[in-house]
Amino acid sequence: QVQLVESGGGLVQPGGSLRLSCVASGLTLANLAVGWFRQAPGKEREAVSCLSRRDYIPYYADSVKGRFTFSGNYLRNTVYLQMNGLKPEDTAVYYCATGSLGTPYCRDRNYNRWGQGTQVTVSS
Repeated sequence: QVQLVESGGGLVQPGGSLRLSCVASGLTLANLAVGWFRQAPGKEREAVSCLSRRDYIPYYADSVKGRFTFSGNYLRNTVYLQMNGLKPEDTAVYYCATGSLGTPYCRDRNYNRWGQGTQVTVSS
């Protein structure tokens, strides 16, 4: 069974940190583009960070640059999103997704397999 399972979301105070995980089964992340996306209530889904090939430098949205870090443990078929300096505007459901290796743009329409999402809430 092919699936992506996110975890690590939760409620955190502004300035806090969370690390999201995305574990893949039935597919090999090292052979795919992998992205993190988020959707806040009433807003469109937006790209957070993508890695089109494991030996490339990750793309980061301007809103998270310097605060979020994309990493992967490909032996465990898992990718992570380390989120530091969280802000209330980071509140959203976060999804990991996969697309074809080398997909050049971090856009949700370029990614065709999605996890169920994990809720991140930043609030005091």
